[in-house]
Amino acid sequence: MAYTDPPLTTVRQPIVAMAHAAVDLLLRQIDAEVVPTDAMLFEPELVVRASTAPAPR
Repeated sequence: MAYTDPPLTTVRQPIVAMAHAAVDLLLRQIDAEVVPTDAMLFEPELVVRASTAPAPR
């Protein structure tokens, strides 16, 4: 986003935590363990930059 004008508001994903969880599940499957099949939720972070205006009153 360093190359846009105005800088765009984005959502930052917790990539490292997601990768760790994926590898953990994969290794458990390789070891023939039963792994949960329900969804995993990761909390994203809203990165507000100059492309976002204040809410109207």
